[in-house]
Amino acid sequence: MANFLSQSWRMDRRQALRGLGTCISLPMLNCMLPAHAAEEAVSPKRAVFVYIPNGVNTLDFQITEAGENFKFSRSLSPLERHRSVVTPISGLHHPGGLGHHHNCQKIWLTGGQVGPTDRNTISVDQRIAQVTSPHTRFHSLEISNKGESLAWTADGIRLPGMSRCSEIFAHLFEEPKNGTAAERRALRRKASVLDANLDEVRALEQKLGVEDKGRLNQYLTAVRETEIRTRQADAWLDVPRPKIPESARKRTDRDIPQAQAGEYFRTVYDLIVLALQTDATRVATFSSGLEGQGLAIPELGISQSRHELSHHNGDPGHMEKLTQSDTFSVEQFSYFLSRLKETQDLNGRPLIETTMSLFGSGMAYGHSHGNANLPLVLAGGTGCDIKHGRHLDLNQGHFDGYNLDSPGQHYRLCSRPANTSAHMSNLLLGIARRMGVETDQFGDSNRELELA
Repeated sequence: MANFLSQSWRMDRRQALRGLGTCISLPMLNCMLPAHAAEEAVSPKRAVFVYIPNGVNTLDFQITEAGENFKFSRSLSPLERHRSVVTPISGLHHPGGLGHHHNCQKIWLTGGQVGPTDRNTISVDQRIAQVTSPHTRFHSLEISNKGESLAWTADGIRLPGMSRCSEIFAHLFEEPKNGTAAERRALRRKASVLDANLDEVRALEQKLGVEDKGRLNQYLTAVRETEIRTRQADAWLDVPRPKIPESARKRTDRDIPQAQAGEYFRTVYDLIVLALQTDATRVATFSSGLEGQGLAIPELGISQSRHELSHHNGDPGHMEKLTQSDTFSVEQFSYFLSRLKETQDLNGRPLIETTMSLFGSGMAYGHSHGNANLPLVLAGGTGCDIKHGRHLDLNQGHFDGYNLDSPGQHYRLCSRPANTSAHMSNLLLGIARRMGVETDQFGDSNRELELA
């Protein structure tokens, strides 16, 4: 596939700094590199996180064989053609989420606690973005069909998510509606407010006790992150946005009714691919619904939300529809992986090699809100030291084996972890470290999950 990113939007560093005075030092950006230098550069790593609400029909989702000689389950069968670049994972859980089903989505990427007085912690996508954002126009990309994203700041604040495809396209690739000058004035006003705020907080800090200082440091971290993003956005105003060819624009710059679930999902995935391909960002999250909702799929004759289907009470009709909904979501994710395979980055390297994607849910068995043995698939990132083509089963050695013919036994596995040390944060830590985050701890991790 030809690299459609013409060199016309590349520019000189001095041009980018013109008019900015001394307020910020702009990093060396891809668009400032000579064409041959960009081609010789090492391709950056990227991370995408995709969430489906309310768990799955675990009887049709669960893979029962560990290792490389596994058979894809019915719900995961659309991934068969991607076997060499996917790793289904069983047996992980978030200890802080056990028994707190209403917060499963909130802590899926944070590994935080979810008690009534607990505040969430930073999500892994935002921790990764702290490393990647100095090199991209956008810190990260948050998409959610209900506006509440998977992303949480260092201060435990949830970031809003965009849902309309045309809105996402405009955000990524259109110049500011009111013009660059007006946008810059707004950003600098915001920076001035942040500076004044920091001065007041530092004066207050001298009068606080140890506990209050801890809370204040959390707040200051969030303010500093906002300040950095504001200054980077100011600098990027002088960098022209990449020109998107008409074919790609027609595919992505459109509004698809969410009732057309397949078209909506695929358009969202196309937008994420385009954002990664142009290096607009290197981190993205996509939540296809909230725990109490989840898209219906009229095109399959499914009028109920995933929440309604998950509370099936053993009804065969509802369970079959939930399996169809699960398989549908996996099919769309499979489409995303196909797009990553056929799309090259700025250096001509297939995105599938440098893009790690985590697909799954914060629940396993939605009917009883079981949130152990989480349904997860890690895909892509073949150039990121990941061994794919196997079922990584953390339940093995800690239980008597899968017995899908006795649903009650399997549902218990989805409510109480067989392997209590198998924290999902161990997986998140492994992803973060592969993305360049230098840390030995994330969330409630107790060790890094071995992925190589």
